[in-house]
Amino acid sequence: MSDTLIVERTPDLPFGLRADRVAVSLLFLANGFLIGSWAPKIPLLMARLGITETTMGLLILVFGLGSILMMPVIGALTARYGSAPVLRIVSVIVLPLLLAVSILPELWMIVVAIFLFGGFVGGMDVAMNANAVAVEKRMRKAIMSSCHGFWSLGGLIGAGLGGFMASLWGEIGHGVALTILASTAVFLALPMIARDHTTAAIRAAQPLRMPRSPLPYLIGIMALFSMVPEGTILDWAAHYLQSEMSADISIASLGFAAFSGTMAIMRFLGDGIRQRLGAVTTLRISAAFAITGLFVGALAPTPFAAIAGFAFAGIGIANMIPIAFSAAGNIPGVAPGIGLSVVTVMGYSGILMAPGVIGFIGERTGFSPVFMGVASLILVTLALSGLARHADFKPD
Repeated sequence: MSDTLIVERTPDLPFGLRADRVAVSLLFLANGFLIGSWAPKIPLLMARLGITETTMGLLILVFGLGSILMMPVIGALTARYGSAPVLRIVSVIVLPLLLAVSILPELWMIVVAIFLFGGFVGGMDVAMNANAVAVEKRMRKAIMSSCHGFWSLGGLIGAGLGGFMASLWGEIGHGVALTILASTAVFLALPMIARDHTTAAIRAAQPLRMPRSPLPYLIGIMALFSMVPEGTILDWAAHYLQSEMSADISIASLGFAAFSGTMAIMRFLGDGIRQRLGAVTTLRISAAFAITGLFVGALAPTPFAAIAGFAFAGIGIANMIPIAFSAAGNIPGVAPGIGLSVVTVMGYSGILMAPGVIGFIGERTGFSPVFMGVASLILVTLALSGLARHADFKPD
């Protein structure tokens, strides 16, 4: 158990299921579902408001800025009061915000709603990762990878159902339906979450400040250089396959699909692998898979060989971020919420900020050198992989 939190276990469910593990998995699923549901909103919003790609790009930037600004705040509150009290607030506040985006009539109102949505969905991300760390400590067993697997599954469901629901019920109907589905998951989960909290004495001894230890920032670099390749494949794999390998759009779209599929599968398998091999060895093997896959994708002679390379990269990248988050929540002398907020902000900035820079470079050099370049970033994660030892559990 953490020396900065008191964690109370919730009663077990039937069939031997742990309520706290089910609850945090549901919250990851709901968060991923909300993020996935945001993607189909983009063309609907552009059509309704009559805005250009440039304006939409600025709105997406507003979403990212909301996340970046809110994550440290929620991390500090989580360190101060525990993840459970914070989750009860932020996960409820975030629920109606995509519906608000669907119905608000003026652009400035939508800007505010998108900023709040990015902020609270990012804040929920920090708090639910801290709650997953609390459950891991109670179980003395890795669960972070499968939690992120549920997040990936939620994103897939949100994006996959979004277009269908929008075509069937329109933009507002889509907003209502996704709000009902996400609310159902959240309100099922909240009564069962691990009740981690602090005492007045702990709060007095735990000042809210950025950590002085270099460890959260070094683990943040690990997370950053693990997420930049993920964002690069997400935003540029299809373009690379289409423009540089002459693949048609039906084939080009398989690049990210193959990457996402192997990543989701490996996240559900990752806890068992990490439990058997340890976090450091798992991270090193994962980094080797990721580097190899990215180089295969960059140097492949055919589109299908490149797609296979991206699938191989997904096997490796899948568990690098969950291990970094577990390590961030277990740094000695640093409250889980503070460590996680540092690592989350640094990591997600790789997805939010890097793809624009990468597009600028790729336009001038081509994307084969880009994929080799982001593969080389993982060498930094590999060099820092010894820090993953903080994600392992030692006997009391």
